[in-house]
Amino acid sequence: MLNIKPLLFVVGIFLSILTGFMLVPMAFALFYHEETIGDFMMSGLFTGLIAILCIQSGHSRKINLNIRDMFFLTTVTWLIVSLFAALPFTLYHGINYTDAFFETMSGITTTGSTVLSGLDDMDHSILIWRSLLQWLGGIGFIVMAVAILPFLNVGGMRLFRTESSDWGDKATPRTQHMAKHLFKVYLVLTVICAMAYHTSGMHWFEAINHAMTTLSTGGYSTSDSSMSSFSASAHWIAVVFMAAGGLPLLMFVQSLQQRSMKIWDDEQVKGFLKFISFVSVSLGTWLWFSADMPYLDALRLASFNVVSVVTTTGYGLTDYQAWGAVASLTFLFLMFVGSCSGSTSGGIKIFRFQISLKIMYQQLTQQFHPQAVIKKRYNKRTIDNDIIRSIMAFIMLFFLVILLLAITLVLSGLDVVTSITGAITAVTNVGPGLGPVIGPAGNFSSLPDIAKWALAFGMLLGRLEIITVAVLFAPKFWRY
Repeated sequence: MLNIKPLLFVVGIFLSILTGFMLVPMAFALFYHEETIGDFMMSGLFTGLIAILCIQSGHSRKINLNIRDMFFLTTVTWLIVSLFAALPFTLYHGINYTDAFFETMSGITTTGSTVLSGLDDMDHSILIWRSLLQWLGGIGFIVMAVAILPFLNVGGMRLFRTESSDWGDKATPRTQHMAKHLFKVYLVLTVICAMAYHTSGMHWFEAINHAMTTLSTGGYSTSDSSMSSFSASAHWIAVVFMAAGGLPLLMFVQSLQQRSMKIWDDEQVKGFLKFISFVSVSLGTWLWFSADMPYLDALRLASFNVVSVVTTTGYGLTDYQAWGAVASLTFLFLMFVGSCSGSTSGGIKIFRFQISLKIMYQQLTQQFHPQAVIKKRYNKRTIDNDIIRSIMAFIMLFFLVILLLAITLVLSGLDVVTSITGAITAVTNVGPGLGPVIGPAGNFSSLPDIAKWALAFGMLLGRLEIITVAVLFAPKFWRY
């Protein structure tokens, strides 16, 4: 059985935090004299009341959570927070709850798919709330990725287990210590990014919003035309900080503490940086030849779009579908990749590709040397069979979820291209798909409600590494 009282207590804590952050858009509404101050006040009061009830109902001297509780809590927390965070959108100009929940889930999971238009004229409080949801979702996932997922042995992430991954009583202070340092680094990088954006010509409000959605690799913008509204220097700044959001934030912390460039010694980081550099230069060179444009412009467009898709940020700059079939096929593949474990990005993640290649190389080598004993190592750690099985299970479930989601979207009346790329972009948390409807130049507003709910669930699955949610549907999970 689940330990209901501690689960209620933890959910109450998260809802109380959400209530506190609702004060931020309230302050913006007050400053800009916007009517939304009442919307956020009502949402905050209701959310705060439910938070108090949960905390009082679940309060106890000691919180003991077993592995079943952790799986359940990880999923339910993200779901419940999304349900309540959608309330301000619902009260704003009568947006229906389906669209409100879709926008919220897309924000918290840092997917970046949107059903809203007219962003250029939208209230400042709503725009800052969208950006804040992505920023909170980004740091929330980082903490989960370095503290919870390795402990649950999800998708091969046990390779990145730290001392803080033990959820015993003695580890709780270490986990809190680690989370505090992660938050500080995340905040400092966001401030630096905002200052850099401001120097590129953005107003402070635009700079703050885009800094939050860049570091979180979320991709929400304050304009319908996204990053194409801003200067070329802003595009290069976005490339740098999107790539920073795709790196393991814990390694920034360790590098600062040890005063060394530890982050550059990581096999995953080196693979990620080499990959985006190679693809960006290759695609930029190809665009230079095929589109007859200045090389620096071609490199800027290619680099921005490649990094945006690989880090699952999903900012729009140009419609890369217009670059031809080669570019469209390239970006379809890039949707799957993702960046580093312990970053704010989604996708399969670079380390799973690297380990899969090592296993493939070992199998090919043993065809010629059957008696050879080849040790599989990654980042100076042994790749044992449990990790291999975990990665295989993740990849199989990953593509199975995409298939089932695509079938659901087809049955809802969508065309094949929209259905397939919509399923991919939801599970990988990229944002835009392909095609005229949900491509880089479109959005998800015209989709039927059932498709939006299905995609929202796909975003949650992708953000929580699929296995974390999928295990809840196993009968054995509830049997013991």
